[in-house]
Amino acid sequence: MTYARITGTGGCLPEKILTNHDLEKMVETTDEWIQERTGIKKRHVAGPEETTCDLAERAARRAMEMAGRGSADIDLIIVATTTPDRVFPSTACLLQKRLEIHGCAAFDVQAVCTGFVYALGVADRFIRTGGAKCALVVGAETLSRIVDWTDRTTCVLFGDGAGAVVLEASEEQGILSTHLHADGRFDNLLHVPKGVSTAYSEVLAGEAYIEMKGNEVFKVAVNTLGRIVDETLEYNDIDQAEIDWLIPHQANIRIIQATARKLKMPMDRVVVTVGEHGNTSAASIPLALDVAVRDGRVRPGDLLMMEAFGGGFTWGSALLRF
Repeated sequence: MTYARITGTGGCLPEKILTNHDLEKMVETTDEWIQERTGIKKRHVAGPEETTCDLAERAARRAMEMAGRGSADIDLIIVATTTPDRVFPSTACLLQKRLEIHGCAAFDVQAVCTGFVYALGVADRFIRTGGAKCALVVGAETLSRIVDWTDRTTCVLFGDGAGAVVLEASEEQGILSTHLHADGRFDNLLHVPKGVSTAYSEVLAGEAYIEMKGNEVFKVAVNTLGRIVDETLEYNDIDQAEIDWLIPHQANIRIIQATARKLKMPMDRVVVTVGEHGNTSAASIPLALDVAVRDGRVRPGDLLMMEAFGGGFTWGSALLRF
């Protein structure tokens, strides 16, 4: 049986850092309030000339270096992003050009904060069915471009960054399962209510911003992530005690803690980067994975559960042996 196995990880954060104390000078908020409600201390913000593809390229090159793979080895590129460089071509095609990779399939996936899990699920299916042997899967965002920096309920939450993995065909267990879901009935609870076909002039004017009904999103997220944990464990016929690491989407420390309680996992077995990165949407899980791999916490053979919830609503999980 052919599995898809992660052989390299990479991450990239913009140099510019925006702390909670910086935000205190911009909107009516406090460092104490932000940390208590979200767990966030700071976030990274892309510079004026820095794009999603810039961040994706740096993360991708680091992942390829760890995997020991060059451009000639990659035969599939999937980029999960909500903030592409252009309407078209896709950020994946722009990344393909920069990496001097020619001919293989390259496309974007848009599932907001669940985007990386979606992209991982798609790449896993390509590899399992023989459609690819060595895939580059990236989550990259410049959410600062769609944040209203006068809205204190949302501007404290989000940051920019990119994370990447190289996924290769292997006879050894890698990704055991992915579980992908969505329900568009909840679109108005977390969305950007502008788009190319509905409010083009406002998009061009830079007036397309994230809007969120925080309390409602929190309730649905906690309940939904609890169900996806049960679904993943049941599908693989394993006990929650067998999970070595939970690597969740980094949206809010309270949501992360609720999921850890569901798994009966101590927080020292949960990879948490939300305090340093904020919510980087599709980039948050691969960024957190890269941090934990490079600092030695995640080791070969560890069983990892990834889970995410995002606008749409979308949600999903991946269970994998590293």
